[in-house]
Amino acid sequence: MAKKRRDRRETDGLSSTQEEVKANASDSQVLKESQHTAGGSARMSFLILVAIFSCAASVMYLVYRNFPELPDDEMEKIKIPKDMDDAKALGTVLSKYKDTYYTQVLVAYFATYVFLQTFAIPGSIFLSILSGYLYPFPLALFLVCLCSGLGASFCYMLSYLVGRPVVYKYLSERAQKWSQQVDKHKDHLINYIIFLRITPFLPNWFINITSPVINMPLGVFFIGTFLGVAPPSFVAINAGTQLYKLTTAGEAVSWNSLAVLGVLAVLSILPVCFRKNLQKKLE
Repeated sequence: MAKKRRDRRETDGLSSTQEEVKANASDSQVLKESQHTAGGSARMSFLILVAIFSCAASVMYLVYRNFPELPDDEMEKIKIPKDMDDAKALGTVLSKYKDTYYTQVLVAYFATYVFLQTFAIPGSIFLSILSGYLYPFPLALFLVCLCSGLGASFCYMLSYLVGRPVVYKYLSERAQKWSQQVDKHKDHLINYIIFLRITPFLPNWFINITSPVINMPLGVFFIGTFLGVAPPSFVAINAGTQLYKLTTAGEAVSWNSLAVLGVLAVLSILPVCFRKNLQKKLE
């Protein structure tokens, strides 16, 4: 009798041990599957990003293929400017042909600016300065604001499609902090975006990439960007009128222009402060 009970306990112990082993194996399998799924999502996002970039690069190639035929020495200067010397050389060529081939030059400028903004490629500051050299001030300002707004919005949509794994993996802490700030300013998001675009507190690429992850509305994002980039663009375009006196992009910004930007940044949040004070008085 005692032997039967002992055999039964051993059998029950063996069964529980086997169940624990199976449970642990199951948990391990689930973890491996989740890791594989996350890795697969990141790989899929990367492939989609490469495909979109390839399509955009193809469009850029077609734009430049339709550009007027230029002598070899001038064609060498048709490239994305990396420094002020490149911007001066590019400005020399474009100013020579912009009246004869107005549409082609304008389309090439527009497409290049939007392309750089969409994929967060450096160089748009030189194009902003160049616009002040090539076009009348009102047109240059509208063009830069439109290109910035559209390019940032395309970057927003790109991040919405494929950027979430990157944000969750590398920028989750910063994105979470910014999400809390956005929640605090949800009743006046346009003013908040304008303020961020004028001031250097957050990099533009960070704002573009994380905005869809924290569910900022695209319409608010575009309007805030379009209006918010106007003051810095005003400084760059104004500097572009004296392009050949500049040696670096930093010379486009003076203490006076910084003071103006500071005043405009304060003005962008004044309506919010007045609204809050009015609400407190009404309550």
